[in-house]
Amino acid sequence: MRYHIYLFMAFMALTACSESKEKSYPTRMSLTESVYASATVQPDSLYQAYSNVLGILDKVWVEEGDIVKRGDPILHVTNTSPALNAENARLAWELAKENYDGRAAVLASIQDEIKAAKLKLDNDSINYFRQKNLWNQNIGSKVEFDSKQLAYQLSQNNLNLLNRKYEQTQNELETQLKRSENTYRTSLTASADFTIASKINGTVYALYKNPGEIVNTQEPVASVGKSQEFIIELLVDEVDIVKLKLGQKVYLTLDSYGTEVFEATLDKIYPRKDERSQTFKAEALFNAPPSVLYPGLSGEGNIVISQKEDALIIPKEFLIGDSTVITDEGETTVILGLQNLDMVEVIDGIDEKTAIYKPMP
Repeated sequence: MRYHIYLFMAFMALTACSESKEKSYPTRMSLTESVYASATVQPDSLYQAYSNVLGILDKVWVEEGDIVKRGDPILHVTNTSPALNAENARLAWELAKENYDGRAAVLASIQDEIKAAKLKLDNDSINYFRQKNLWNQNIGSKVEFDSKQLAYQLSQNNLNLLNRKYEQTQNELETQLKRSENTYRTSLTASADFTIASKINGTVYALYKNPGEIVNTQEPVASVGKSQEFIIELLVDEVDIVKLKLGQKVYLTLDSYGTEVFEATLDKIYPRKDERSQTFKAEALFNAPPSVLYPGLSGEGNIVISQKEDALIIPKEFLIGDSTVITDEGETTVILGLQNLDMVEVIDGIDEKTAIYKPMP
């Protein structure tokens, strides 16, 4: 009698345990698999402007939020050395032009020497050939003939040397003229570098320096981007980056807009991984952007990588491990397909009539 009581109590305990498990059935519905990404809204073509030179910020022509056109001045940096360098370069260039054009004494003096050398050569030539004719007639001395011949040869050599000197000096002056002109034009360019202008048509979103502060080449002075065009920067875990393709849909929620969902399209995937955060950056474009956007608005994005309209799904919490569920027949292995954060598709192993039970914690 006591034995039957024990069996009855054991049966009741098992029954109570089975009834305490949460029971469910697979259902058919649309299932979307997506990749999560943190999102930040930024203006398109946003860039930070830097100064090419060291100096003092003298003037600011714009305020944060102002709209600018390409080439409009934003900031001006003061430094007197470029202006002095440009003036010195101009003077050197003008001096080089005078020397090359021949108005100075450099080439003119050589030309005078050449004229004198030609006259001397003509005279020595006459004396030499006259003495040569006499010598051929056995008139005159050998010493006198040799003297005339040597004077003639020396005059020829001197004229040749002066001609080469003139050409060499002319080439040097021409090179100096070109070099001085290049230096002068470079100094003008350096002076222009002290005005920082906008590279695009857009909006000045930030100014990092005030008048009177020191400006260097290492720190940005302003931030400029397009006015009405915004992009969505997405940070994707390295585990999921291989699943992304250009053109995939992105569903975005922004903290500033509560639960409202915006649609976007994946437009760019950057191939370089950020070693600190172990993430990759991607960009998406709004299909229909909100009416008001500001740089830095944050939110969350889900990038749709696959979608199925008629999928047999079960809650993920009913899974044991990666591919097992509890049915009336015990633990059953199933083949899974698409999945999201809460649901998973069952391809084979159970059907809509199979009861499944949530595992006990």
